[in-house]
Amino acid sequence: MAKQAYVYSGTDWVPLASEVTNLSGYQTKALNQFPYRNLLINGDMQVAQRGTSTASITSGSNYVVDRWKFQVNTQGTWTMSQETDAPTGSGFRNSTKVLCTTADASPASGDYVLLNQTLEGQNLQVIKKGTAAAEQLTLSFWVKSNVTGTYIVELRDQDNTRQVSKSYTISASATWEKKTITFPADTTGTLDNDNNLSLFPIWWLGAGSNFTSGTLATTWASGTDANKAVGQTNLASAINNYWQITGVQLEIGDTATPFEFKSAEDELEECARYYYRFTAAAAYTCFTLSGISYQSTGAVATFPLATPMRTEPSAVEYANIGVQDNLLGGVNSVSAASLDSPHRLNPQVAFTSSGLTATRPARIMANNNSSAYIGFSAEL
Repeated sequence: MAKQAYVYSGTDWVPLASEVTNLSGYQTKALNQFPYRNLLINGDMQVAQRGTSTASITSGSNYVVDRWKFQVNTQGTWTMSQETDAPTGSGFRNSTKVLCTTADASPASGDYVLLNQTLEGQNLQVIKKGTAAAEQLTLSFWVKSNVTGTYIVELRDQDNTRQVSKSYTISASATWEKKTITFPADTTGTLDNDNNLSLFPIWWLGAGSNFTSGTLATTWASGTDANKAVGQTNLASAINNYWQITGVQLEIGDTATPFEFKSAEDELEECARYYYRFTAAAAYTCFTLSGISYQSTGAVATFPLATPMRTEPSAVEYANIGVQDNLLGGVNSVSAASLDSPHRLNPQVAFTSSGLTATRPARIMANNNSSAYIGFSAEL
């Protein structure tokens, strides 16, 4: 069977009307012939290791769908969720949604609401930023909101404190719309070739005057807060305002190609580089057998991960877990957990518990709770 072919029309890649066997003389490509086009991870919002919803968000960095960071600075109260709502016929099944539950119609100067995904410099050398051969970047995504108007996407170079912003318009309320934005090439400022934050797209959803009082930086320029989000609609203006996104792709060039779908296994492995969670399958799920109780109130255990993390994990998250150092005994509740040896592939965790016996082999498990988990973060 012939593969679906695409022909470049001069402005976009469009499907060839019929199957052909001879494409000589045409500029064509087969669907997914060029893998790893998408510089972003989990653009179809299918991986959500932390759960499907977080409510009462008023500040800080928050995750639900993996790799997508929702940041709020005192501009309303929000719920972030993974939804099973997506554009019909697009191939997407999930989206990320942010819902305003407490409004802020008059934001203070430093307030903001935004969504972003941070990218490692070593994965971005292909864009040749800071050289004469620097590439344009095209961002495409599906968006839906009950608040029409002008929205801003910023591309920020963290290594060189540079920025460029573009606007898009949500035209119809509560309707999925596809948007495509092309950012110019930047011949100034090379990106560091390491595993730290270098570049990231930011979807502004609300902003105070600190970020809107200048002139929108539609070409690359030195970082200036006032020029980041000029003209941005205030999504926090009323309770029940919402904004959803899916099908997000950032790629080299001035043309948006068809979304690069990946297997669920591949998508999860890419996400696990930044966050990995062991989740209980039942009330007494065993997370690891590789542990020992070194005293009556403490145990250590090693957790073999499926893939190396970006760097040594900086945090361990947990709920409803316990230590068992006697196969015939009960499970002892854990009151504290901390990274003892934050290895990229085999992190070791120290647990505070009680009723243990020194030098016994121990296992870490769900403490009679199917909602138990332990997770490791190496987010940028």
